[in-house]
Amino acid sequence: MSGLSYEQSGVNYDRLDAFKRACQRAAASTTGALRSHGLAEPAGIRGESAYLLESENEYLAHVEEGLGTKNLIADAMEKLGRPGFYRNVGIDTVATMVNDLITVGALPISVAMHAAVGDADWFKDDRRAADLADGFAEGCRQANAVWGGGETPTLRGIVNPETIVLAGSALGRIRPKTHRLAGDVRDGDAIIFLASSGVQTNGLTLCRALADRLPGGYLESVPGDSRPYGEVLLDASVIYVRFLAALQSAGLRPHYAVHVTGHGWRKLMRPTEPFVYRINQTREPLPIFRFIQQRGPVSENEMYATFNMGAGFAVYVDPTQTPQFLEIAKATGYDAWLAGTIRKEGARKAVVIEPLGITFEGDTLQVR
Repeated sequence: MSGLSYEQSGVNYDRLDAFKRACQRAAASTTGALRSHGLAEPAGIRGESAYLLESENEYLAHVEEGLGTKNLIADAMEKLGRPGFYRNVGIDTVATMVNDLITVGALPISVAMHAAVGDADWFKDDRRAADLADGFAEGCRQANAVWGGGETPTLRGIVNPETIVLAGSALGRIRPKTHRLAGDVRDGDAIIFLASSGVQTNGLTLCRALADRLPGGYLESVPGDSRPYGEVLLDASVIYVRFLAALQSAGLRPHYAVHVTGHGWRKLMRPTEPFVYRINQTREPLPIFRFIQQRGPVSENEMYATFNMGAGFAVYVDPTQTPQFLEIAKATGYDAWLAGTIRKEGARKAVVIEPLGITFEGDTLQVR
């Protein structure tokens, strides 16, 4: 049996990113509208994980994000007699938005849900609907944000009658403006990783393709975890808002922050300026990642190009402040570690995972 890749399972980032770049070019032509509102667009914001609006005293941040296909695994588990995972799905949906907001230094204020179904009967399952609502509210509580509203369209002919498409938007604020994380990365900066709970919300299409290859499907036991494959995939995402809030309270400011989702560890080189991100401290991946890699099979290079591999969030910091950042992470309940160093090596942009001999050159990440 041939190995698996994200592109083979149906996700082609080259095409997706090309469309995103085209949208950014078209969107730039609308910026003039901000003047009538007394606002401005900060330089260099397009291509970041959140969009900023600048006023005299603060920035407002806006994000729109989607869950992806993780809820299809919850649906599959329910058919296998394992219901009850939609609470985690609700948390996941919030996490996709608020974790993007904090990459620019914005603390979430309001989150809205967009829940599109192919048939309104989807909501007849009272337990599932209640679990989703409870999880979304829990995600908002973890992010210290209000659930401000949403939309529940019925899109017959677009969405399958038995499924739901989950997404939403979030508003955040940066005040004072000095809290903004604007990408002022420096030679010698330290890279700190914050642990993920597992796959979280990226790479699920590949994970679903793997389930079709397993003798036990989603009920196949994951060695080192003992739970079924589908259950492990459905662990709720970590929300990292408390960490940023605590940093701001302590007067500590990262030079940059990355939500490690799509594009895996390639996402580490998202800043515009060319640097080489040298990772010299890796951890043994969680059992779920080794299971996917071995049973796919999926190459190690593809794993780190697709999944978070246990590192769900990263901050780039002054190396002299590393102990303080790690202490705040621990105090706010996060598992964090010093993972590497950023180096200026001419015009080269790359991520180099030194212990594994894996290198991603700059042309493998084209999100701007």
